[in-house]
Amino acid sequence: MRKEYVMGNGAIALGALAAGLNLVAGYPGTPSSEILETVAKYPHDGVHVEWSVNEKAAMEVAASASYSGARTLVTMKQVGLNVASDPLMSLAYVGIKGGMVIVSADDPGPISSQTEQDTRMFADFCRIPVFDPSTPEEAYQMIQDAFDYSEKYKTPVLFRPTTRVCHAYASIEVKDEWKAKEYEGFVKDSKKWVIFPRLSFANHAMIEKRNVEIGDDFGSYSMNTVEGSGSKAVFASGISYCYAKETLKNVPDVKLVRIATPHPFPEQFVKNVLDGVTEVMCLEELSPYIENQILRLAGKYHMDIDVRGKQTGDVPASGELSTNKAADILCDFLDLEKTSQVDVSDAPELPVRPPVLCAGCPHRASFYAVKKAMAGRKSYFCGDIGCYTLGNAMPLDMVDTCLCMGAGITMAQGFHWVDEDGVCFAFVGDSTFFASGMTGVVNAVYNDANMILCVLDNSTTAMTGHQPHPGTGRNMMGQFVDKVSIQKVLEGIGVKKIVTVDPLDFEASVAAVKECADIRGVKAIIFKSPCIAITKPSGKMEISEKCIQCKKCIREIGCPAIILKDGKVAIDESLCTGCGLCSQICPVGAIGGASNE
Repeated sequence: MRKEYVMGNGAIALGALAAGLNLVAGYPGTPSSEILETVAKYPHDGVHVEWSVNEKAAMEVAASASYSGARTLVTMKQVGLNVASDPLMSLAYVGIKGGMVIVSADDPGPISSQTEQDTRMFADFCRIPVFDPSTPEEAYQMIQDAFDYSEKYKTPVLFRPTTRVCHAYASIEVKDEWKAKEYEGFVKDSKKWVIFPRLSFANHAMIEKRNVEIGDDFGSYSMNTVEGSGSKAVFASGISYCYAKETLKNVPDVKLVRIATPHPFPEQFVKNVLDGVTEVMCLEELSPYIENQILRLAGKYHMDIDVRGKQTGDVPASGELSTNKAADILCDFLDLEKTSQVDVSDAPELPVRPPVLCAGCPHRASFYAVKKAMAGRKSYFCGDIGCYTLGNAMPLDMVDTCLCMGAGITMAQGFHWVDEDGVCFAFVGDSTFFASGMTGVVNAVYNDANMILCVLDNSTTAMTGHQPHPGTGRNMMGQFVDKVSIQKVLEGIGVKKIVTVDPLDFEASVAAVKECADIRGVKAIIFKSPCIAITKPSGKMEISEKCIQCKKCIREIGCPAIILKDGKVAIDESLCTGCGLCSQICPVGAIGGASNE
């Protein structure tokens, strides 16, 4: 064994390797992205690693490998579980052979997500077990246990770290080396592996019976723990357990109960813990899952217990908790003086930094070209999930809707069908196009919609950490592969008008938008320019004495590199990348390259 100082996501990856992992597939999404990347970074002989085109594809790749007896890991964030839910619901009924663990990283806050979806509720919904680690150290061991339980009960298993576990760091003991599991291979049996209503009916009954057994088994699981004694109990899971432990470390006469396996609920374990308890506080993030389970248990066994938590208003119904929030809640519950809080009085004030497109981001130029081309015309601008969602910020104000990945393309069609006078635009990134955008384009061509698809192709998956995708020409196994051409895909689908333009060429971009706006049917503009974060800046811009201080450059594009200094427009050289967009919109030609006089 050796010590490694790793992020929580790294601990999950190393734990999976230690468990004999054979295959990992996923789709990048904060806070889960580093799990798969860590597997790829460490020696992984015998382990196939891939960024799949989306979460559904990842789930299905892993499923067949698991049918063969291989141990498989699927990684995603909580909203990605919605994309993967179709195969997952069926997998819950069909079952697996090799251990299959699905990491769905939840994001209380939310910090970098559309929703605060709770994976524990999803586990309950699809009737499979879920593990809920509290720390990176726990996550390392718990992911190995999850593989064991998965194989023992022949079921896929969900693993639910949250942002504060995924992104925390810890020094953990890891194996010196690991070896991929040897597996039997696929054994054909259509009665087992082909889902039919009759099989599903029989397996549903089996699942409900099995879940009772798993709940009993979880009752003796080492990470479901109880510390202390008394008539009051605090139940917690995940990172909330750490917050509670910090507050209660010197508090006697209270039980602190950790629920590491929320579903199937370890009923007998909790029933025994509640013996002699009259008051319970449930400290958990997102849904009142444990609270509801204890209320159900109290009703079932006619226990006279006051159960408090989210439903009583003691714990916030949304957002993430913290050490100080937990201390407030528990001090009120236990009638303690509020002295167990972490003192942050001497901490510096955090700077206010609203999210903004990077200086030199080609997406800013794409949005601005569409905005100027459509000035005076009724238009709808449907956005999508990615860096370009930030096109909604002033002064661009170019994102009217943003629902979920790929939705902008189909929503633009909806606007067309209810308002044929408007020009309907859908903005989508290159990675999102491959993940969930192509179906919407097929729908548009098939139904003869009138819309303009704007593919913002910056040759990476920028928002989640610059992961490769089918259009980049490389994969996570380190192989150079054929690039999938977005233009050829669009041609194959049947899009007749396709224009590729560099968004940093302002005049050409505006002309392309105007041309497409005057043609009926499905049109596509591929705004192609690499992400500024993965390319070297081409130089710096500077403002000459010709500047008339009209501030158009500030008012129109909102580039963070253009600032006011002593009341005058200036270029922040530490941010400027020399993209040149500002020089193309300056009415007096006062902005130029650093070599210009």
